[in-house]
Amino acid sequence: MTDDIAELITAARNGSARAAGRLLSLVESSRRSDVLSHVGPTDVQVIGVTGPPGAGKSTTVAVLVSAYRRRGLRVAVLAVDPSSPYSGGALLGDRIRMAAHIDDPDVLIRSVASRGHLGGLAAAVPAAIRLLAAISYDLVVIETVGVGQSEIEIAAVADPTIVILNPGAGDAIQAAKAGLLEVADLVIVNKADREGADQTVRDLRAETSAPILKLVAAQGDGVEEVVEAIAAHRRSDTPARRAARARAQILSLAQSRLARHPDLDRLAATVAEGYSDAYGAAELLLGYRVDPVSPAPR
Repeated sequence: MTDDIAELITAARNGSARAAGRLLSLVESSRRSDVLSHVGPTDVQVIGVTGPPGAGKSTTVAVLVSAYRRRGLRVAVLAVDPSSPYSGGALLGDRIRMAAHIDDPDVLIRSVASRGHLGGLAAAVPAAIRLLAAISYDLVVIETVGVGQSEIEIAAVADPTIVILNPGAGDAIQAAKAGLLEVADLVIVNKADREGADQTVRDLRAETSAPILKLVAAQGDGVEEVVEAIAAHRRSDTPARRAARARAQILSLAQSRLARHPDLDRLAATVAEGYSDAYGAAELLLGYRVDPVSPAPR
């Protein structure tokens, strides 16, 4: 089994899209740790793209991929989609919107179902990023589902986090209310050729200190300015910020695992019935205490 993974990694490094796809399927499965055991220390730039539905995230990602391919970089795109309640499959049509890159062997486009993980990101995403770095991708772009406050988790894995909004429609105010602007390293007003773009920029300046750029992604206008802003942000990164992102990542994944803990429902019942308190139950869940909570006679 481990020999198979080693062979797949070698093939993926040599450009096999099929091998890369197989490895990504494994990191979404119970064999994630088997794959990661073959991956050493990695470093890869990760750009996060989020924003409300209809803002033009996929179109923006597509033109960013083109810009980075012109610079000779191998690019992977992870589009984190809502999970189907029936099949668990990814639903969004990002591959269609990025059709120009489908035949490019140095661009990988992968839809990842969120499968109910809190925060809008699939639990497999951090592992996928490590894998993609190990198989020689230079840049990973993550596009999230764009459903509001849950999207703030993207800041745990990406730097920069880009929030895409449209002119008018109250996007700036809604983004502020949803907490998106709190994690925005860059804000892009897409479809900036529409009426109200300048007013939206002014509204945003009152809500965030992040750089604000205008873009018409469908026409490619403003893309180079966005790429330059991303590069400037990356140059300003620090070890403390990287550690903060790693801390947030660990806490998010730990929360997801605790939510599936086999004792959670039993502990919740004991607290609800007054046999235990939430503090002791939390310690049990975290393994700080080993004595079981049992109902006390009334």
